[in-house]
Amino acid sequence: MLYLGHYHSPQYHGFTTEFRWPHCQCLFWTRFPCWLVQRPRAQEEYLSGFGNEFATEDPRCPGALPEGQNNPQVCPYGLYAEQLSGSAFTCPRTTNKRSWLYRIRPSVCHKPFAAMQHEALMDKWDDVAPDPNQLRWLPFTIPKAADGKVDFVMGLHTVCGAGDTRARSGIAIHVYTCNYSMTDKWVLIPQQGKILVTTEFGKMMVEPNEICVVQQGMRFGVDVFGETRGYVLEVYGVHFELPDLGPIGANGLANPRDFLVPVAWYEDRSVPGGYAVINKYQGKLFSSQQNFSPFNVVAWHGNYTPYKYNLDNFMVVNCVAFDHADPSIFTVLTAKSARPGVAVADFVIFPPRWGVADHTFRPPYYHRNCMSEFMGLIKGHYEAKEEGFLPGGATLHSIMTPHGPDVDCFEKNSTAVLKPERVAEGTMAFMFESSFSMAVTQWALQKCQRLDKSYYTCWEGLQTHFNPNWKPKSK
Repeated sequence: MLYLGHYHSPQYHGFTTEFRWPHCQCLFWTRFPCWLVQRPRAQEEYLSGFGNEFATEDPRCPGALPEGQNNPQVCPYGLYAEQLSGSAFTCPRTTNKRSWLYRIRPSVCHKPFAAMQHEALMDKWDDVAPDPNQLRWLPFTIPKAADGKVDFVMGLHTVCGAGDTRARSGIAIHVYTCNYSMTDKWVLIPQQGKILVTTEFGKMMVEPNEICVVQQGMRFGVDVFGETRGYVLEVYGVHFELPDLGPIGANGLANPRDFLVPVAWYEDRSVPGGYAVINKYQGKLFSSQQNFSPFNVVAWHGNYTPYKYNLDNFMVVNCVAFDHADPSIFTVLTAKSARPGVAVADFVIFPPRWGVADHTFRPPYYHRNCMSEFMGLIKGHYEAKEEGFLPGGATLHSIMTPHGPDVDCFEKNSTAVLKPERVAEGTMAFMFESSFSMAVTQWALQKCQRLDKSYYTCWEGLQTHFNPNWKPKSK
């Protein structure tokens, strides 16, 4: 989820959501040493690693973690032991994800769920006719605070997707536009302004150019600091992993040590009227009430956690001789399918880097792809289309739909003097790439009124340069 903006909230609003989005699970093949944090902390603190076995307790309750077992007859401080499973019990150890939470009251204490209406959050893909065109959206409109409060959940709008939430196979891409704080769950990628993400596991302050992943079943809250906008990738049924590095070797791309996991923090309090817990189940929203804070976990241990990552830490690999390497070299996280090398979804970025290739058209090449490509822009100007593709907007190039540099980009880079240069300085674009063929919602095509119907014209000026009398230069 890409958060863009600011928010004004002096305190938590007494609201939490539990959206069932199996997309944002972390998997890594190695187990690192267990970390135990027992020190005072004034602000958010973190543990380092991807898929590690972590252990942490709030320093206000030293010794809250049971010693030598997960589920003692009586837990320290009179806490309840609760396991959160992110994988089947019988998964191999390399893919088994679970954490033990030690909390003041268990999460089972809530009133029955009741259905919530949300017209713009979709999981049915047959309501609109297929559209294979190149699609581009201008920056999605953020509701003004003066026009009324719009929280995160009510500001969610589905742009496109495919698959089946019940079969847990498929993806959905959403945007959100809001101006008011509340609590919820997902993958977060701030564009402007910072957000405070409070989870059952602890707090994460997510700055612009960072992403935040909150995994399936984890309750969390988001404080924003003004008018806010962002993108969400929802993947049904599989976990995110770090991509295999192959011949790159042991180091590179997103390094495990740069992923940060929150340390334990709890609140023991109630609010008038109780807390609303919103659950996204089989594509629909349901709400229940409870009279205590869902953020009441005093200590926890395990490897199924939320985490954040600073995109500036990505170790870029690029061509240093000739030709344009495929964008897969910029993959941060991948959700694999059952077919080797084919992703349900990849999260790819296009960060600042050096361009040094000789005898090469350096921008992205013209392309028809067996994968769907949804792009967003966090900041700056994307090199292949410096006009029209704006921060807070998006593009979708569907399976086998042609796309590539616009006229200005092609003409300038076909005649440019090739020398080492910085590419995408001050820019961060990203791509959700998927093997699913995505349907676009009615909201995205019409109701949002942000679809750029002139997008196709950026290629209309491409001229033929064919010369049948061309001869190769003599060597």
